[in-house]
Amino acid sequence: MVAVDKVNFEDEVLKTDGLVLVDFWSQKCEPCLALTPAIHALSEKYADKAKFCTLDAGTNKRLSISQKVMGLPTVAFYRGGEKVAELNQSFTAEDVEVKLKELA
Repeated sequence: MVAVDKVNFEDEVLKTDGLVLVDFWSQKCEPCLALTPAIHALSEKYADKAKFCTLDAGTNKRLSISQKVMGLPTVAFYRGGEKVAELNQSFTAEDVEVKLKELA
């Protein structure tokens, strides 16, 4: 997984061809921390289908708000520089996998 922030978000996410999954999380978000191992497992399983990125929303608040991420955890899917789908707050790793398969 590629760690993104305000410096490299545009290049790593918005300027990337193909599907990009961004895991918005925070150190203070227990549901985020619980979901992290499953997201990492999906990144290995679907490495050929999508690029996986992780963004610490706690240290990148302005960037998160600019992407209309208002609650955590959030997993957003981008294609061609545009957000094409989003899962937020009450979702499981299985929900992420289903959406990933749908969009890939």
